[in-house]
Amino acid sequence: MIVNLPDCSTRDVSKQLVRLRSQVGAVTQGGVMTLVIVTDEEHADDAIEAAAEASHEHPSRILVLVAGSKRGGSRLDAQIRVGGEAGVSELIVLRLAGELVDHGGSVVIPLLLADSPVVAWWPGAGPKELAGSSVGRLAQRRITDAATTSNPRRELAVRADDYTHGDTDMAWARTTRWRALLATTLDQEPFEQVTAVTVKGASDSASSDLVAAWLAVRLRCPVERVDGAKGRGLISVTMERASGAIVLERSEAEHATLTQPGQQPRHFPLPRPSTAGALAEELRRLDKDEVYRDALQGLDLVKTKSSTKAKKS
Repeated sequence: MIVNLPDCSTRDVSKQLVRLRSQVGAVTQGGVMTLVIVTDEEHADDAIEAAAEASHEHPSRILVLVAGSKRGGSRLDAQIRVGGEAGVSELIVLRLAGELVDHGGSVVIPLLLADSPVVAWWPGAGPKELAGSSVGRLAQRRITDAATTSNPRRELAVRADDYTHGDTDMAWARTTRWRALLATTLDQEPFEQVTAVTVKGASDSASSDLVAAWLAVRLRCPVERVDGAKGRGLISVTMERASGAIVLERSEAEHATLTQPGQQPRHFPLPRPSTAGALAEELRRLDKDEVYRDALQGLDLVKTKSSTKAKKS
């Protein structure tokens, strides 16, 4: 069910929610959080679709703040979606215009679920001061996505400079399985020190940068980040040891091969997570992510170079 409320107030939205509950039931009775999405028209539809899908794993009230033009008078247009249109959630789209664009936090306060954590997600470029922004001040968890920006590497540098406990990034969530596989291989014999690491990924792959930085901090050895062709994401990680190299490589078909000295190569699927999958991964934890913080701090430890192939493409 979709209900449109043009030129309304948050009180109008709250009243309509009460009426809808009497008709279709309390959708968010078991909601575990309020998810506030801060976006623009360009990213709104994809963000709503991803949040609705993620709500099957994390039932919540979803508030979508869509920034419009700051010109003209203040105006709030709302749309309430419940049932199939909203996944396992109440989904409220709030389109802001005029002065309201800069005061999203004040707009959503009356609509937050009581006694529940607040998570904020910026599907596009987030504000420079994340925790200090209008919405960021309300949230225990703040999610950005460096991969959607025009310069992911520069965006990560901004996040490193402005990091506050509770910050995280979707590019980090996309590395979860890679990190688990790499850590598992090092937990097996022979327990040798890694002497050098090479991480290859697309030149616009924030996930590759974060994996390289994470390994630089954890292994305390030289780490080189090699840029490949754009759009490929994370391609391979090579860890050098005295007995030989451990190589985890993903093909363009998103199948991976893990090779280790003295063992047969292992082949398995390793797809890039969808936006909904990465969002659901981030919503699994609401505490501070110190490993992500360490990875951000390790960005300066990584040596970056472009591969010959990348230069020709």
